[in-house]
Amino acid sequence: MPVKSIFTKKQAKNVSGMKPLNDQQRLYLVESDQLYRAWREAQSRSRDYRYGMRWKQVNGTQYLIRLQDAHGNGKSLGRRSTETEDLYARFIHGKQVADQTLAGLSEKLKTQSRLNRALRLGRMPTIVGDILLRLDETRALKELRVVGTHALFAYESMAGAEFKVELLASGDVDLLFDGRKKIALLAKKLEDRGLLELLRKADKTFQASGLDRFRAINKDGFMVDFITQDRGMESTAPEKMAAGDLEAVEVPNLEWLANVPRFEQVVISANGQPVMMPVPDPRAFALHKAWLSAQRDREPVKKQRDLNQAKMLGQCLREYLPNFPLEPDAVCKMRYLPKDMIEKSLALIAGAV
Repeated sequence: MPVKSIFTKKQAKNVSGMKPLNDQQRLYLVESDQLYRAWREAQSRSRDYRYGMRWKQVNGTQYLIRLQDAHGNGKSLGRRSTETEDLYARFIHGKQVADQTLAGLSEKLKTQSRLNRALRLGRMPTIVGDILLRLDETRALKELRVVGTHALFAYESMAGAEFKVELLASGDVDLLFDGRKKIALLAKKLEDRGLLELLRKADKTFQASGLDRFRAINKDGFMVDFITQDRGMESTAPEKMAAGDLEAVEVPNLEWLANVPRFEQVVISANGQPVMMPVPDPRAFALHKAWLSAQRDREPVKKQRDLNQAKMLGQCLREYLPNFPLEPDAVCKMRYLPKDMIEKSLALIAGAV
């Protein structure tokens, strides 16, 4: 028996505003996804070899050292012997293969990026793609998820469609760190240099805001907000990953997006570069946006935009992503969201209130 939609036909027509990708764009999107995932794996393998091995002489005896950081610290693998010489040779061979594989896939990725640009497949701002790429290269992206307007680029990529461009425009990207984890975990992946220094690799003009220590701003006024969920009584003073770095600010009710399943989706930047974007379950994102639109302390100019985004994503789920049902019976089984929030948000998305 088919599932009954929360939208009437008239409502569906009013909130749609989506355009499906053509067959060539779909093909390039699939190829970009496959190629980027292969490149990502190769980049990770190559990174495992980045500090290298070397022989070190101590009191007249040579030891094989596996370097573990950029400061020259390492771990001894034993005295020079047939076994350690074989271990060293296999390491050097493995590094050569990993570097060659990465170089080959990098060239293919450049070609794919040009094809993506030719088909105008990339819609996400290049600066966002550059930031995500840098985070992914350090594996720090595993500890974050995008939860603001830019997450919609991941959802439209999932659907193989294009959303209304006016609902995608945003001058900031929100990076959510799950406050239940230790900030030291993220700091280690950033090699204790902090998030701000990584942002400067994407754009050297990023500076910490003088008023909001959770925010970095570049020369064009684009902002990156480092946020986390409200931890209540467990809340402590903000932790920094490095001196002068950004501090994660707690935002009420973000636990809803921190608790839901996390999805990684390849998205195409405006320069054609495929990048990985981690986002919350799209149903939770739509419900949260609808909930935001009804909050009294929400800026009036943002309320209608929140609701329009929620409606647009709701329609996208119905038409393109039926594997994420937004029907009352299915959504109420999402135990990480309050039942009253679900009911009110669904009513807002359907236009019942």
